[in-house]
This record gives sequence, structure tokens and C-alpha cells, in this order.
Amino acid sequence: MRKLMIALGGSLAFATPLASADILGVGANVSYWDSDFSGEVVNKDSGVDIEKDLNLDSDSNANFTAFFEHPVPVLPNVRLNYTSISQSGRGEIGLEKFDIIDAGAPVSSDLDIDQLDVTLYYEVLDNWVNLDLGLTARNFDGELVVRDLDDTANISKTSVDAVVPMGYLAARFDLPFTGVSVGAEGNVISYSGDSLHDFNAYGQYEISLLQLRAGYRQMAIDYEDDDDRLDVEMSGPFASVGVAF
Repeated sequence: MRKLMIALGGSLAFATPLASADILGVGANVSYWDSDFSGEVVNKDSGVDIEKDLNLDSDSNANFTAFFEHPVPVLPNVRLNYTSISQSGRGEIGLEKFDIIDAGAPVSSDLDIDQLDVTLYYEVLDNWVNLDLGLTARNFDGELVVRDLDDTANISKTSVDAVVPMGYLAARFDLPFTGVSVGAEGNVISYSGDSLHDFNAYGQYEISLLQLRAGYRQMAIDYEDDDDRLDVEMSGPFASVGVAF
């Protein structure tokens, strides 16, 4: 992670003299993400497949984004992003015991992931081709609760909680005089066996102050916190509506 942060810091320092917005700008959007889950959760060296064993289904995947851009040189722009993911389901533990729950036991499960991103970034390009480069601090909090339906006293809890630095990159290409654009953005970090990435690609239509966006998002988390580990991937289409001033 140190090498990544040095490289990104050097890139930001190089871009800073050229990277400020022409005018003051603020905006916000809300989106719904219809994602599918796959992967494994490990608790004290015992693992469970969240798709095959727990049969998790999406309850709600909400996302909120706000940004503030300014023309002051050197000072970065600010972007906030909050994602809340909630999944629940009923399934059956596989051939091996998971934590305190016996193999083959019927279970109900709830997986909740909340993450708050604070991104400081610079506008390297700002015309019909837009390019932003920055750094993100992600406050990541995830918990899986599995309940044994045959023995209600058996409840397994697996949780991870961390603040993770990530590189941020966003690019957008505008079709002049149409309000139509396509773009992609992402956050990524990989260090010492842990890795997170969060990418999306989209098409956007803008009319007056209103922005309508639809695309595809993929997020992968491979993170270990003491004896607990999340190794999961979420992907699927999303749609959002927002305003920009």
C-alpha cells in the first residue's frame, strides 16, 4: 500500500497546478443498485458460501453521493459517497461446521455492509473530456449474522471494520450539445493479501440541472479482520437521479 500511496501522491502533486474547476459547483444523486452476491465468509477458520449455503437475496442497496468543486488552486475538491447493502436469506450449512453451527443445519442469515467514502480529488481535465484523480478514505463496516433454526441459541456473528485508503479515478466523455455522456469511475487498493475494488461504468443524460444515469457496478472485498474474513463480490445494474449546480 505504501508504494501505491507514494505513486498516487506523486501523480496528484504533478497534476495540482493544472487541476482546478473553472467555477463553483455542487451536486448530489441517489441511486438503487440491483446487485448479486457471491463469495465466502470465514469465521475462526471455518467458512460458508454466502450464495450456495446461505441463499442470500437483496433487500436494499442504496447509494448517496454529493460533491463540492471550487476554482481555488491547490485545494482539492471533495466527494462524499455512502453505500448501504442489506441481504437476507434462508439456507443450509454445507458439509462442514460453520463457527458454532453444525453442518447441515437450516439457517437464516443477514448480511449488512455500510461504507462511507471521503474523496479528495483534482480535475485534471474539464471540458468535453473530463478526468478526475484523487484519494479516498473508505470507512468500511460489514457484519454477517447466521442463526441456527433448529437451535435458536446458536447464533454466529462475523464482522469486519476498517478505514481503508484507496486510489480514485473518474473519467467522462461528453457528446457536445446533446446532454449525453458516458463515463466510468472507481476506487482500488491492494496490500498484503487484502484488496478492495469498486468500479462502475455508465451512460448519462443531462437536462437543465437534472442528471439521469444508468450503468453497471462491481465491488469486490477481500479483507481479513483478526479471525474474521470477507471474500465477496457484488455486481449488477444501477440507476440514479441527481442534480448539479
